[in-house]
Amino acid sequence: MADEQVTLLKPPPEVVYAEELAQLAASDDGPKPPGWNLTPKAVRKFILGDKRLGIRKKFVGNASLVDRSMVALATNRGLMLVGEPGCAKSLLSELLCAAICGDSTLTVQGGASTTEDQIKYSWNYALLISEGPSMRSLVPAPLFRAMREGKIVRFEEITRCPMEVQDSLLSILSDKVLAIAELDGPESMLFAREGFNMIATANTRDRGVNEMSAALKRRLNFETVFPIPDFKTELALVKSETARMLEKAAVPVVPSEDLLSVLVRTFRELRSGQTEDGGATDRLSTVMSTAEAVSVAYAMGVRSYYLGQGTPNGADLVHSLAGAAVKDDPEDLKKLRRYIEQRVVKREGKPWKEVYEARKILPEA
Repeated sequence: MADEQVTLLKPPPEVVYAEELAQLAASDDGPKPPGWNLTPKAVRKFILGDKRLGIRKKFVGNASLVDRSMVALATNRGLMLVGEPGCAKSLLSELLCAAICGDSTLTVQGGASTTEDQIKYSWNYALLISEGPSMRSLVPAPLFRAMREGKIVRFEEITRCPMEVQDSLLSILSDKVLAIAELDGPESMLFAREGFNMIATANTRDRGVNEMSAALKRRLNFETVFPIPDFKTELALVKSETARMLEKAAVPVVPSEDLLSVLVRTFRELRSGQTEDGGATDRLSTVMSTAEAVSVAYAMGVRSYYLGQGTPNGADLVHSLAGAAVKDDPEDLKKLRRYIEQRVVKREGKPWKEVYEARKILPEA
């Protein structure tokens, strides 16, 4: 049987933007930090875009944040990206890795159950029993591979890991060497190649869950990724990302700009607890991030195409808000209905009226 073409749900950026990376590399003749594929100037263009070269802007944020992040990595200090959930910390780390070392897949997902062998290395126990410890029976984890290949390892949500697991990184970040106690001779020490580094992320809602030690903090440069402050910028991002996702899903409908404007305005007001006219409103306990707004807009398009009238409307927005944005807190659903009854009812325009009429699907405030 002939091989079927496989469509990946989320290819890594080095695959999605392979042509852009090749284009930048072809004209990139400036100085590069040791082990980097591109110069910092080319990395900046890849992330922030360059209209003259036709390079798409991929990260909506402060250019100085990108510059400081690159400087930290170029000086062999680890980089720590902190911020609210959904503010594109992981996206920025992926883009930096794709441009600098061509591989964003060397990733450790932090959690309460994360162990050292998931970070460093483990063993093929069948070979270990039959042959004893050797490089043949060693199974490299992302950190091991990054050191061996001179690449950047991504450590997602590092503060969700127990402190003893976090502190296992201290000697590696300081001395750039990993001791393999089970082996003898030269193989007992893995010295990192040029280009090795680490980008860690942590969201502010996890602060205090597993506080980082002062020793580990000293080995990292901290950069805060802030939510998008400007309404028009956030609306443009939600609009473009929603259209891209719906097109990839073969859904031939896109929410109107007026409806997306209602969505973004609602998210911003429920996120800040303040309306555009300066009034106070309830803040939801769930994350009302730009990433969640894109998810809701995407759900609106899918719902209207498969289950609705074919054109996204205010009812699709309310259904999608209840299903995608509001999580496990029943009070948030009540707060959302109260917001619609007290704030949305005063707004002019068809989408706002449709949202108000659809409020009945939510619990009584």
